[in-house]
Amino acid sequence: MSVYNYIQDTITKKGAGFLVLIDPDKTNGSRLQKFIETCDKSGVDGFLIGGSLMLGTNLKDSIDIIKQTSTKPVVIFPGSISQVLPTADALLYISLISGRNAEQIIGKHVMAAPIIKETGIEPISTGYMLIESGSVTTAEYMSGSKPIPRNKPEIAAATALAAEYLGMKMIYLEGGSGAEMSVPKEMIKLVSSSCSVPIIVGGGIREPETANAKVKNGASIIVIGNHFEDEYNWESVKDFAEAIHVRHRAFV
Repeated sequence: MSVYNYIQDTITKKGAGFLVLIDPDKTNGSRLQKFIETCDKSGVDGFLIGGSLMLGTNLKDSIDIIKQTSTKPVVIFPGSISQVLPTADALLYISLISGRNAEQIIGKHVMAAPIIKETGIEPISTGYMLIESGSVTTAEYMSGSKPIPRNKPEIAAATALAAEYLGMKMIYLEGGSGAEMSVPKEMIKLVSSSCSVPIIVGGGIREPETANAKVKNGASIIVIGNHFEDEYNWESVKDFAEAIHVRHRAFV
């Protein structure tokens, strides 16, 4: 089964999917293994790995650790062409459709395409949209793109629909790593009702109740990253899984 089909199957069976985003610069080595073990027994559906800015060289080793510890898919969330590695199960082929920087919409993709084909890694075409979150995030700064205003859900919906018509398989609404505010539920609801492809929501989600609200308003996949960089928060992984998997267990 392809990773994309696995994601679709997970959404169908559980109501929504739960992916954890790993920054190899911040969680690696034995600490990463311990965290993956926690995720694996707590109901996480898969792992994203990568980021807009990576200063270290831990990506390959971190992918290997996840693969050795869990059977759940490992999907690269690339911030640059150098993050395309064949050892992962798939790669989000991200186009920053919310911006107007041609390099982030198609330029980098032309350079990456031959590498992706050579490695044989599964590309999942994803329309990536930065949403205003209260402060300048790393993704916004590194991409040179302004986010969509959080009070303009109609812009997000029209942009997402255009991406679907262009053939993209998923839409990613991103508040940004460590965002002050998460993507508004009104925006998620309008985007999800306008499109028929899965809607990923990440950034600024720190409580299971918040994750549950995103799912109830149309999110197909919830991504949590920065929140779990604090080991103290690992005990809440299961609570997030139960809040996100709305067809497995009602959230109270």
